[in-house]
Amino acid sequence: MIPPKENAEFVAAMEDVLEVYRRPYDPQRPVVCLDEQSKQLVKETRQPIAAKPGRNQRIDYEYERNGTANLFMRFEPLAGRRRVKVTNQRTKVDFAQVIREMVDEDYPQAKAIVLVMDNLNTHKPASLYEAFAPAEARRLIEKLEIHHTPKHGSWLNMAETELSILTKQCLDRRIPDARTLRREVGAWERRRNRAKSKTNWQFTTHDARIKLKKLYPSIQV
Repeated sequence: MIPPKENAEFVAAMEDVLEVYRRPYDPQRPVVCLDEQSKQLVKETRQPIAAKPGRNQRIDYEYERNGTANLFMRFEPLAGRRRVKVTNQRTKVDFAQVIREMVDEDYPQAKAIVLVMDNLNTHKPASLYEAFAPAEARRLIEKLEIHHTPKHGSWLNMAETELSILTKQCLDRRIPDARTLRREVGAWERRRNRAKSKTNWQFTTHDARIKLKKLYPSIQV
């Protein structure tokens, strides 16, 4: 539920992101959505019984927790390209390293990267200064055009949708350790990229002003 006093901030940020999504594809200024989620690592305590004709695989209800891992998703919806990085933590330094990889490895020839992400406390330019020397942090920031989704509006981030697909297609099962997680996520990523699976975003500013009319502040004339 969005508090009434935050409505103006919400719609301003929402319309900003929606206008970004209307831009045509430009390889010199790619639109990239970034999001992250954690994954509980779970070991089996007993060997599963393999499936056979007429019977599904059997897995014991008991399991052993084996820590957590974090997944950073960067997704270019108009190109059907995504890259997932598995990390042990979700710190500001981890975020900063993902940004440097995106700038230097994913889009080294781009004039700027139009970056859409949520308002998580680590998703700030300041995180780069905690990870790198000032000159390096400034270099990376100058390659970014940052657009934040509004609070309570993470659904506007297409990387969140891609993470949901990753969960349903790959992660909705027990994965014992980070090494296995990286292998499974890597296979999923390669398959999706070969297929160039894109997102056809349909929700526009015009739609928002009709369907979410109650969120817009009343203008007193």
